[in-house]
Amino acid sequence: MNGVEAEIVRHHEVIERWLTGAAAREEFAHFADAHAPGFTLITPDGQTLSRDQVLAEVEALYGRAPGLTVEIRHVRIVASDGALLVATYQEVQPDRTRQSTVVLQAATWLHLHETWLP
Repeated sequence: MNGVEAEIVRHHEVIERWLTGAAAREEFAHFADAHAPGFTLITPDGQTLSRDQVLAEVEALYGRAPGLTVEIRHVRIVASDGALLVATYQEVQPDRTRQSTVVLQAATWLHLHETWLP
């Protein structure tokens, strides 16, 4: 597993623990810190959310998905220039799969675009 894949997997492990309620409440600060101040998310439904909106939504979902599993597959680096990197991956949950493109600078998430897969 390369460093990019490790970061994407680590990030989703935190999300999984948070949503299942297995995470300590302090883990949320580490999750929040991984997102740049200007972070944006384009959801699978086409909405564009700011960092504050994403963090508020995720924080409110603590423990709301007991038994949830999240698997990351097919991580591929699309482009890189110094510390700036673009990668794609699939996020597989029991009832749905997303194809995502992420823009990272070092281990900081700058932008994420998600699309539902059939």
